[in-house]
Amino acid sequence: MPTSAPATILFDGVCNLCHGFVQFIIRHDATGQFHFAALQSDVGQALLATHGQPHLAAPAADPDSVVLVEGGHVYTHSTAVLRIAGRLGGIWRAAAVGYLLPRAWRDALYRYVARHRYRWFGRQESCLLPTPALRARFL
Repeated sequence: MPTSAPATILFDGVCNLCHGFVQFIIRHDATGQFHFAALQSDVGQALLATHGQPHLAAPAADPDSVVLVEGGHVYTHSTAVLRIAGRLGGIWRAAAVGYLLPRAWRDALYRYVARHRYRWFGRQESCLLPTPALRARFL
C-alpha cells in the first residue's frame, strides 16, 4: 500500500484523542510518509476544497472524522484509519483485518467514539503546535 508521495492526514486540531493519534503516527512513521494539518486550519480547509470535500471541515460543526488525502483520493472514518495503519507497515498492517467488517459497522463504531471523544478524552483550547523538529511535516 505504500506510495512515493506523502499522504496528508487531516485531524481535529482541538481533540485530545486526535492529538494522541497524530503523536502515535509520528512515532511509528520512521520514513516521514505522512504530513499533517488540522481540519480547522486554512490549509486543511483548502485541501478539502481542492478535493471537492469542503463539507468535511465545516467551521460551524465539530469535525467527526480523521481524513486521509492520498494519491488524489479522500478517505474518511474507519477507512482512513485502516489505510493509515496499513501504510505504517509492520505489525500495524494487521489492522487490515478490520476490512472484514462491513464498512457500515466499522463507521458506526468510529462515529460512536467520535461523538464521545471530547467527553472521554477532553479537548484543547487551540490546535496542536508542532515542535521545531516536526514543523516540516505539518502543513
